[in-house]
Amino acid sequence: MTRRWIAHLDMDAFYASVELLRYPELKGLPVVIGGGRRHQPEVQPDGTRRFATLAGYAGRGVATTATYAARAFGVHSGMGLMKAAQRCPQAVLLPTDFDEYRRCSRAFKAAVAELAPVIEDRGIDEIYIDLTGVPGAQDAVGHDPFGGVRALAQEIRNNVRRATGLTCSIGVTPNKLLSKIASELDKPDGLTLLTEADIPSRIWPLPVRRINGIGPKAGDKLARLGITTIGELAAKDREGLVGHFGASYGRWLHDAAHGIDERPVVTAHEPVSMSRETTFERDLHARRDRAELARIFTSLCERVAADLQRKGYAGRTVGIKLRFDDFRTVTRDLTLPQPVADAGAIRAAAGQCLKRVGLERRLRLLGVRVASLQRREAAGT
Repeated sequence: MTRRWIAHLDMDAFYASVELLRYPELKGLPVVIGGGRRHQPEVQPDGTRRFATLAGYAGRGVATTATYAARAFGVHSGMGLMKAAQRCPQAVLLPTDFDEYRRCSRAFKAAVAELAPVIEDRGIDEIYIDLTGVPGAQDAVGHDPFGGVRALAQEIRNNVRRATGLTCSIGVTPNKLLSKIASELDKPDGLTLLTEADIPSRIWPLPVRRINGIGPKAGDKLARLGITTIGELAAKDREGLVGHFGASYGRWLHDAAHGIDERPVVTAHEPVSMSRETTFERDLHARRDRAELARIFTSLCERVAADLQRKGYAGRTVGIKLRFDDFRTVTRDLTLPQPVADAGAIRAAAGQCLKRVGLERRLRLLGVRVASLQRREAAGT
């Protein structure tokens, strides 16, 4: 009988690790990624670099990621940089460089595909891999009945390191749900292989929030029911969970706690929309900061257009997203007669959307979105 093997590969502190390749002198130090371009390292006359730190940081920037050394101080992705500065003022602060992160992302995925081509792309730094039919995956090695798939996963990790200089962590289990959990168990640079027999000892002691799909609200509700671990969730009967959470989610909770997940590895996704947005380092006023806003607005349109053209799409619906200084968020959309993919057309349509919003208050975020996508050859653009 062929055993199903699904791997989840997660790059270790991806953005930070890419930056450490560029600045190896920062290895082992607390480093936070998320500063603006003003935090670019400065080359000194003696050839060394001077790095900005979080000490004295003022602004609304958010940490995109942090090295494991910074995480030891309680700094994590999504945290405001001012709060991060309180926890670890000595941390080096670096700006994000998404072009380089995307290049490294393509490189690690190509390295995986050389060995195991059935890949589901889950973002810039993680993928699922179906190892079931890869030669050698079903083999035993010595006294290890799962030695073949273990060796294959190790070979994938080695190939990623050779291609990028970066480490990754891999969880290998019978399904996507368990593999997502397993890839976190031995980070960084870990390899964890689990079977159904390992669920009671390795999965059930974990907090329920470790299951991908149990968010803060469901986690709080489970806690109020006295359920804090996956094992406690597994001990509840299905009908009781259905009574508390509804038929669909209740059944899913019961299955997930028992490690049941039949979802396939999906090798292609058709995107619903493409968007770009930015949060300003200071609130901008539509009139007094008009030139700066216009420059940012045009840049966002150009970046969305580049995404569309690179991936071969055009879209009929162009929209904008605005967040004001009181945190009120407004969106506006415009549906065009023909799909567009060039920056000028997107800029013109987004500008029409902008005219439908009152701009009395200062802005903290601006975004541009193109939806109702279709392949450009089908659209004729």
